[in-house]
Amino acid sequence: MYDIDIRLSPKEILNKEFKFDAKGYRPKEVDELLDVVIEDYNEFIRFIKRLEKDNQDLREDNMHLKNENRKLKMTIEAQEEENSITSKLGSNNVDILRRISNLEKAVYGKNE
Repeated sequence: MYDIDIRLSPKEILNKEFKFDAKGYRPKEVDELLDVVIEDYNEFIRFIKRLEKDNQDLREDNMHLKNENRKLKMTIEAQEEENSITSKLGSNNVDILRRISNLEKAVYGKNE
C-alpha cells in the first residue's frame, strides 16, 4: 500500500554475522542491541499493519457515507419535486374552488 524502502527485515538483523577483529565490539552487546532493534522493527511492522487496516476501514466508511449522501440527495430532490407538484395542484384546486364559488353565486344569487 505504501512505498517504503526498508532495507532490513527483523530476520536479516537476527541472522547478521559480524567479522571478529582484535579491537572489535563485544558480541554480546551487539546481540543485545540487535535484539532491541528487532523488537522495534516488529513493533513498526505491527503499527504499519494496524494503520493500513484503519485506513482501509476509513476508506470503506467514506465510500458508504458518500453512497448514503447520494441517496439522501436524490430523496430530497424527489421530495422537493413532489412538493412543487403538490403545491401547484393545491393552488389549482383553490382556483377551481373559487371559480365554483363564483359560479354558484352567479347561478343561485349572491346572498345564499
